[in-house]
Amino acid sequence: MPDTPIATALPLDRPALEAACLRVLEIARARGASDAEAEASAAVGQSVTVRLAEVETVEYNRDKGLSVTVYFGQRRGNASTSDVSEAAIAQAVDAACAIARHTAPDPAAGLPDDDRLYRGSAPDLDLWHPWQLGVEPAIELARATEAAARAVDRRIANSEGATVSSWDSDFVFANSRGFLGGYPGSRASIGCGVIAVEGDAMQRDAWYASERDPARLESAERVGRRAGERAIARLGARRVPTAEVPVLFEATVAGSLIGHLVSAASGSSLYRRSSFLENAAGKAIFAPLVNLHEDPFKPGGMASGWFDAEGVATAARDIVKDGVLTGYFLSSYSARKLGLPTTGNAGGCHNLDLRPGDEDFAALLRRMDRGLLVTELMGQGVNPVTGDYSRGAAGFWVQGGEIRFPVEEVTIAGNLLAMYRGIVAVGSDVLVRGSRSTGSILVDRMTVAGH
Repeated sequence: MPDTPIATALPLDRPALEAACLRVLEIARARGASDAEAEASAAVGQSVTVRLAEVETVEYNRDKGLSVTVYFGQRRGNASTSDVSEAAIAQAVDAACAIARHTAPDPAAGLPDDDRLYRGSAPDLDLWHPWQLGVEPAIELARATEAAARAVDRRIANSEGATVSSWDSDFVFANSRGFLGGYPGSRASIGCGVIAVEGDAMQRDAWYASERDPARLESAERVGRRAGERAIARLGARRVPTAEVPVLFEATVAGSLIGHLVSAASGSSLYRRSSFLENAAGKAIFAPLVNLHEDPFKPGGMASGWFDAEGVATAARDIVKDGVLTGYFLSSYSARKLGLPTTGNAGGCHNLDLRPGDEDFAALLRRMDRGLLVTELMGQGVNPVTGDYSRGAAGFWVQGGEIRFPVEEVTIAGNLLAMYRGIVAVGSDVLVRGSRSTGSILVDRMTVAGH
């Protein structure tokens, strides 16, 4: 295999992306559309997976695309294409126009209000760090990751593989109100999963690291070692009797509790009346110690950006302040459905940081004294309407403030509102996973269903 970096030149450069978007707007106006918007994107990626020291896959991605949305008053149509030739752009606009003409008017449809669009120069958020990594060096890095995991203990008998990947992209968004903007971004990751065997018992676990800048990644050896140590620690797992006890969500899974909040506080859930947080803004939903901040301007953040998916300016804000839910996650469309202003969250939330407390992981175990440490969650047993929560879990039993033995085949159950109010501590062991940053979260009481 050639020891050369993946071609970092994107399929379309910035001028070509801008030209494609502007051409969409021109054609849409010529077709009689009252408004239009377009997004053009380009990306390149490389992913190498090694299993048991042998190369399993080498994948390349080289993509480009164009999304077109047109409005005829309050009727909306959308179409997309991976071809940005003049003929293909015209066909995509025509397809979107045809859809719009056959769509019923929607009073909430339309571009954002002019005064909400981002106007200004582009800040440097440190999002662009192409990884000049050749195929052979990527293979060796993956091998080193897996080797570090397998070296942890002779009981690491099998592997799910180690993967090294990179992804570079750029996009431009434009609309007929004069907005034109975009920015490039990079993502690099190293991950490994292994299987530990002892007698007839098998346990697996994994670890990964992901950053905008590959220079900030955990080393391959550390990623592999953590994967191996986690798998070995799970050997000898057993079930525990059913009980109501405190539950400590390790930082690796604690972000899922924030994810349930984001889903329930999103505009689409709220205007459909399918959320347990309906009419909850301004109310104490969490314990007073909980503070959750959204920061779109976090340097190097995985969800950073100075405008959202429809060009609305983003803003740093508190989502939860001293336990009180201060706002929702709204696009222009969902905001109009609810009679509220947009929050600049079309396309999702930005970097969410749960403020940590002063206690480290060991201190949280001591505070819990007796209960379940959860390191893995399984299943999707969360009712978004009522907040009822029931998921399969694995982790460790804690007694006297210390980990005693691994646990498997249990279910943890409760209600998210009660769980949020029952948060007694957020650890200082902060872990960033995607758009969420949180330490371990200790909940005062849940039902652990075992045998």
